[in-house]
Amino acid sequence: MSSLRLLGICGSLRKASWNRKLMLEAARIFDPAEFVDANLRLPLYDGDLEAEGIPAEVQALADQIKAADAVVIAGPEYNKAMSGVLKNALDWVSRTKGGPWRDKPVAILSAAAGRAGGERTQMTLRHAMLAFRPRLLHGPEVLIAAPAQEFDADGRLMNDRPVALLTELMDELRRAAG
Repeated sequence: MSSLRLLGICGSLRKASWNRKLMLEAARIFDPAEFVDANLRLPLYDGDLEAEGIPAEVQALADQIKAADAVVIAGPEYNKAMSGVLKNALDWVSRTKGGPWRDKPVAILSAAAGRAGGERTQMTLRHAMLAFRPRLLHGPEVLIAAPAQEFDADGRLMNDRPVALLTELMDELRRAAG
């Protein structure tokens, strides 16, 4: 089986965030793949800044999306929607040339402390991405509620059901990327 390039985008900047752990679990399950962890430490979108030119780190993200065979996005739920970090990245990439998201297979995951596991993050993210015309996978939905009870000390999912759902989703993503 040939190796694919998988881009991981985490909507939380915190190094030990539950969504980063979930994204890394997805990459481990998707393997074999060249995994690239996207940097979302971008300036806040500002039309005046854009007028000076697309910042290098934004162009690098757009280039990573374009070069990837598939993308996995893991996002926390902040105030009933996707994180500002993730929305900012989408806004910036939308201003780059070449439509990097177009026809790109994308899987969305979420982990959140609430009982819905980030369901609203997934809903708002799907809605925001429609204009970019990626190939968003419809399921299975991977929503990790109460993530403190779902991951072990090494950042691995412990329970069979979320592992099975994540495995099925990564299999779907691999097929879409093939």
